[in-house]
Amino acid sequence: MRKMRTLRGYFIKRLVDKERAIGYLRAILDDYQIYRERTVALRALQTVVEAQGGVSKVAKQVDMDPQLLSKVLSNEDTPLIDAFGIVLKALGYQLSIAPLENENLNAEFTTQSLEVQNGIL
Repeated sequence: MRKMRTLRGYFIKRLVDKERAIGYLRAILDDYQIYRERTVALRALQTVVEAQGGVSKVAKQVDMDPQLLSKVLSNEDTPLIDAFGIVLKALGYQLSIAPLENENLNAEFTTQSLEVQNGIL
């Protein structure tokens, strides 16, 4: 009989591979840009950290106190870009700026995104 496992457990097993983890984080960032679900993004970061050996191992890789890393990954007040930066550094990557793939973006969408970010809408 096949043993049942959770979806998170499945992700942890698959995200041991750094390339898969990076692809997953890219997808999460893309999703975050559309839906702004901060909790989902933080949970994804926690899953990647667990898959990469846990808080202690990842903290050691980025020369950080494990308790501080744990706090960063669980605190809703931590800037999301900081949390992503830490996890990416542990994976040997960095955040960067790249052009959007769709060059024909509607200017109204861009304006609305900026208004939402600045609390106007």
